[in-house]
Amino acid sequence: MCDISFEIFDFSGLDLLCRVLSEFLPDGAVVVLSGTLGGGKTCLVQGIASYLGIGEGVVMSPTFVLVREYEGERWVYHFDVYRLSSEAEFRQLDPDDYFDRGGLTFIEWGDKFPQVLPEERLEIKIEITGETSRKFQITSTGTKFDQTMEALKKSITSL
Repeated sequence: MCDISFEIFDFSGLDLLCRVLSEFLPDGAVVVLSGTLGGGKTCLVQGIASYLGIGEGVVMSPTFVLVREYEGERWVYHFDVYRLSSEAEFRQLDPDDYFDRGGLTFIEWGDKFPQVLPEERLEIKIEITGETSRKFQITSTGTKFDQTMEALKKSITSL
């Protein structure tokens, strides 16, 4: 397990984070996004998707749809399980099928159902620290994300 924390203060910091993640997340990555409402979970997915060639304004919050699929340089699967109340409801979305497809799977509020998630995953917790600033705590489990975490460590020195 590897853990890093850092704060970004403006859009340029978020843009750098999105660029690094779009480049270094491995195929088949499952990324769990958590934090307060309005913290920027969907904005993070939008930024990553834009670097993968998915047009600006295409990626929307899947709050009421629960899962959205986007085709770009790599597929992006975007879940929002905030409104779900049980593990069984999450399993009805067949998340394992998405995990096995080889794209990038982002799950907003996925920390509600850790028993459904794969053992190897990247967890990103976002905390609002100001009008445009956010604190990020990123945790990886297993070795699948070693290269991602190294790239993040190198990049955050310029934030």
